[in-house]
Amino acid sequence: MTEQPEEAARARARARYEWTLAAAWALLGLVLLGLSAAAGSLSTGQIADEEAFLGARPCVEAEVVRGTEDCLRTIRATVLSAQDAKSGPKGAGVFQVRLKAPVPAPADRPFNLRSNGELSQLVKPGEEVEVTAWRDVQVSVRHDGAVETLPGLPDEATMYVGLALVCVWTTALAFIAAFGSARRARCHTTGRPVTPRVGFGWAKGLSVVVVPLVVSYLSLTLWDAWTAAGMAVAIWALIAFPATYAALRWDRER
Repeated sequence: MTEQPEEAARARARARYEWTLAAAWALLGLVLLGLSAAAGSLSTGQIADEEAFLGARPCVEAEVVRGTEDCLRTIRATVLSAQDAKSGPKGAGVFQVRLKAPVPAPADRPFNLRSNGELSQLVKPGEEVEVTAWRDVQVSVRHDGAVETLPGLPDEATMYVGLALVCVWTTALAFIAAFGSARRARCHTTGRPVTPRVGFGWAKGLSVVVVPLVVSYLSLTLWDAWTAAGMAVAIWALIAFPATYAALRWDRER
């Protein structure tokens, strides 16, 4: 006679626990939803910049140079200093060049060339170089027929799409987990059989992060700008939806 009340009490306790989990997962999902929106907005801006950069043309003399126009400016300046230096957290060796003032932005900032590149052997203080700039970005440096493209160009926007997709996938999984917990809570309350939880594990967790980034990187190597972003989302969806459905079904009791 005492087993039934004890069973009922345990069921109520499990139901309260599952409702708490459902609320926690839902809250996490809302936070991740906000991050997804922010990442998507950032991705859109980055892709638009890449599209503008890819379509940029050389500036003409009649254009007023303000540093924000979508044309490629050529800035001629004299080298103030050119020397080997260390850059980045790992202290990578670079050949750092500074130009003599006055010089318009962004050429007024020092820029790093490859330490073993052709320009590192040619550029000396007092010589003139040509810096190609787009908006506030230094694109390339030319001297004596040798040209070197500088790092940091707006040509990796698709990887921001990958980060946004990581947030989107984790958001979906958080809401799925909230739904699962709420369903188990109702089962405990009504006495129906309880669907077992789906084990997440390292492999599944790693795939949530790795798959979108790998897809975005591959799309980046095949397409540009909006095309790469659209293909990254399409290919990711073809992988993510079946994989998520399979994971939800895989651990169910037969």
